[in-house]
Amino acid sequence: MGVATRTAVWSGGLFGLLCATILASAAHGPVSVDIPVVARATLNAVAVPVGIGIEMAGASVGSLSLSVPIPDVQYAHPFSFAVPETDETIVRDIRLPRILLGAIVGFALASAGAIMQGFFRNPMADPSIIGVSSGAALGAVATIAFPLAIPFGLQTAAFVGALLAAFGVYLVATEDGRTPVATLLLAGIAIQTFLGAVISYMLLQSGESLEEAVLWLMGHLQYSTWGRVEATLPVTVLIFAVLLVYARDLNVLLLGEEDAHALGIEVERTKRLLLAGSSVITAAAVAVAGVIGFVGLIVPHMMRLVVGPDHRILLPTSALAGATFLVLADTVARTGPAEVPVGIVTAAVGAPFFLFLLRRREVHAL
Repeated sequence: MGVATRTAVWSGGLFGLLCATILASAAHGPVSVDIPVVARATLNAVAVPVGIGIEMAGASVGSLSLSVPIPDVQYAHPFSFAVPETDETIVRDIRLPRILLGAIVGFALASAGAIMQGFFRNPMADPSIIGVSSGAALGAVATIAFPLAIPFGLQTAAFVGALLAAFGVYLVATEDGRTPVATLLLAGIAIQTFLGAVISYMLLQSGESLEEAVLWLMGHLQYSTWGRVEATLPVTVLIFAVLLVYARDLNVLLLGEEDAHALGIEVERTKRLLLAGSSVITAAAVAVAGVIGFVGLIVPHMMRLVVGPDHRILLPTSALAGATFLVLADTVARTGPAEVPVGIVTAAVGAPFFLFLLRRREVHAL
């Protein structure tokens, strides 16, 4: 069976599993909704872009008040099934944004994890290894603890902090145009440790905002909205497409940088693109959901055991499996006796599973 066929078969199966998981998750909650009703309400929520309009928004610069034109995407809804109003509101306005945002975040983290594990040739690597999560946490906690000093919203500050941290690690590790993988790893660990100390200090100074900051650091999807879905989805899809284009080059890099160069791969350029793509897609996920651990570590490793190390197959299957896993984890997080941050659930599931793999000796070098 060829690579394209295997990719299509595995991806199709996992996409079907993801769709079934989304429907089942939307049916569960304090108020149960029948799955056929969920399916109809979900189809009613499907929106197709049909044009872009201009919306004027007010903005203040000093004592001046300005009207700023902002693009406004216009959508059409192709489906209009009859659904009870209460069920429509529960599914479409409350549950679906959270479920879809969870799927996008899981998709992004698992994609970045697959790239990082291949890049570092280490199954212990995950998206946070180059400081992206720590940078996002620094930006978010700074915004929560010192809201008057940060000119951005929380999501923007987290996104910017994540990219700055990743860029800082890259600058420290790069010398004479080359970025040794070992140096990059050590620089990431050092910067993570330093940022962790800064975050701890800010938590001590956060006062009444401590609970909000800790909740964000645990990772959660409680305040999901369609706006966050619309902001995160295009970035995730675009960066994933770029990473997928370079999946074959990543396969060649596994042979070693000298062999990859001999086979015609522009090694440093490819490494920069993979690092930048992984950083951006992780930053987009962490900015809207906080620090959610183990998705980018466990899911790609598990899928590698199933489909093999070829990143042309591993990357899309890991992404879809990550989306399914996080939707399931968040369903557990929000339907228990008391709602808990989804990061607690992923850690509670991921850590024992990883220990099981260690005992089975299934964790090995790539």
